[in-house]
Amino acid sequence: MACPSCFGLMFVGSKFCGHCGASAVQMASQDSDDLGECPRCRKRLDELQIADVALDECQKCGGMWADVATFEKICADREQQSAVLGFIGKREIASEPLSKISYVPCPKCKQLMNRSNFAHASGVIIDTCKEHGVWFDADELPKIIEFIQKGGMEIARQREKMEIRDERDRLHEEQRKQATLDRRFGTGSVWESDETRSIQSFIRTLFD
Repeated sequence: MACPSCFGLMFVGSKFCGHCGASAVQMASQDSDDLGECPRCRKRLDELQIADVALDECQKCGGMWADVATFEKICADREQQSAVLGFIGKREIASEPLSKISYVPCPKCKQLMNRSNFAHASGVIIDTCKEHGVWFDADELPKIIEFIQKGGMEIARQREKMEIRDERDRLHEEQRKQATLDRRFGTGSVWESDETRSIQSFIRTLFD
């Protein structure tokens, strides 16, 4: 296995890296009953500690589960990204391509998760439970990290800003047309919706 700090090779079962002295990737102390099972294989997940990141892993298919806080940490911290990429790149799990893509249950609450394109621009479709976390099939987490490191999040934010601006322009144009009709026919305005509420509603759709 690989050291989560320097990525040097270590013997399985070693507690510390012989190269840098860092703690090895270890099973966490969390009760196994809380780990849940792989939504693909239905096998009990194993919890891994990679540097400061705790992930639940399926030893059969290579899928990984991260709670919301952990996923946010990975997205925001380049050191954590490098540690996760280093471990995933050197692990010895012969994952096979999924023959069927389908909605799968959350390992925690067992409810079917939503499938969505991460950041609406990455091209990586992930399974998310809004309350508990994110499931990544074997090759998805590395792709998301690479997307972030290449500036994908900023591109996604700029795209969202453009969509919001376009929606605001559309709303203004509809208001203008309605005001013109009101003046022409002497009727009261039927445009009673609040513009801010409309834009907020549109923003929420970006995360559905």
